[in-house]
Amino acid sequence: QVQVVESGGGLVQTGGSLRLSCAASGSIRSISAMGWYRQAPGKERELVARITSDGYTNYANSVKGRFTISRDNAKNTSYLQMNSLKPEDTAVYYCNAVGFRIDVFQFDNWGQGTQVTVSS
Repeated sequence: QVQVVESGGGLVQTGGSLRLSCAASGSIRSISAMGWYRQAPGKERELVARITSDGYTNYANSVKGRFTISRDNAKNTSYLQMNSLKPEDTAVYYCNAVGFRIDVFQFDNWGQGTQVTVSS
């Protein structure tokens, strides 16, 4: 089994910063990509940022220049540094990890989510 756990959410004022962490653990052979998604009340879940095993990144237009995704392959961990936060960034942030288990079957797992609230 593979577990994905996020941490680092919280309440911050407009213009502030937060750093989210995502750790994948368990029977992992390799991780192809890790991504951060968010879902605001009444809205669909959307991609925020994604990073592949070789470091290729892509971002939602709404966060470009403000958010930075990074990854520590040795620790199976991803980070999302969020700067210049806006009230519209308020959402539950979910981490997703895709890769292969030790038994060579693919996995596509989600974390439980962490709340980010930006006050105006």
